Amino acid sequence: MSNEQHFYEPANGHGLPHDPFNAIVGPRPIGWIASRSGAGVLNLAPYSFFNGFNYTPPIIGFSSVGRKDSVTNVEETGEFVWNLATRPLAEAMNRSCAAAPPEIDEFALAGLTPEPGRIVNVPRVAESPVAFECRCTQIIKLQSASGAEVNTWLVLGEVVGVHIAKSLLKDGIYDTAAAQPILRGGGPADYFEITADTLFRMRRPSYPQV
Repeated sequence: MSNEQHFYEPANGHGLPHDPFNAIVGPRPIGWIASRSGAGVLNLAPYSFFNGFNYTPPIIGFSSVGRKDSVTNVEETGEFVWNLATRPLAEAMNRSCAAAPPEIDEFALAGLTPEPGRIVNVPRVAESPVAFECRCTQIIKLQSASGAEVNTWLVLGEVVGVHIAKSLLKDGIYDTAAAQPILRGGGPADYFEITADTLFRMRRPSYPQV
């Protein structure tokens, strides 16, 4: 592999056919977020900027580029549910990302079943093997290094309830590959699937190392 570098300053453009940022920071977990408006309308939308940020308490977050319905709903109710997007649910997940008006229920649009939450008043996707019920902790409008506001909102939530299909617990250990999670890659349409044959293990080293 050549060490020759392509360098660019994002503020001046990348000079490539497609912005490489998303492909480099990836693949990324999908934030398949269910929410309910203050008026009771359900919403389900996938976000490609999503991850976990803390163990105790468990905190996850998704970032909405543009103020989409999910942000407004979470702001109104203080609750949301994250659902695991899997290979069998990929097409349904993709249908739920349509730019539908606020009054449209994406559960119905995607042909999915809303299963009532145990703790929050937001349903999970019944077909998904894993879901996190969350209460919002912070909604942060992002800003640039210069302090200028960015039209993007980071929504953080504490996980207050966890649903896991028992079939994914092998001797009490969650089997990541068995869930067939899909991840967002680069380009306008690239996704990846985690499979057992890509697994490798490394133990954290002690210090000083022997």
